[in-house]
Amino acid sequence: MALHDPLSMRNLAQLRRDERATVTGIDWPGLTVAEARRLRELGLDEGVTVELLHKASLGAGPVACRIGRMTVALRRHVAGAIRVAPLAG
Repeated sequence: MALHDPLSMRNLAQLRRDERATVTGIDWPGLTVAEARRLRELGLDEGVTVELLHKASLGAGPVACRIGRMTVALRRHVAGAIRVAPLAG
């Protein structure tokens, strides 16, 4: 797996709309058992490409993202537990 510049590392909730990124890690202990299970069922793990599609206008609202061909909604704190490195270009 390619090394990423640590300064460009963010979490999924911090991406801009339509920005694509690669998942670099997930804070599994910071999630409930149900939340972690859902992410695994969606196939979310290191190396997966994600795209932020929409953020709720309220600061703590959900985010919509694309994982493969699926569009899913995630609670903001769940998206915050997913570390990503934005894709170049």
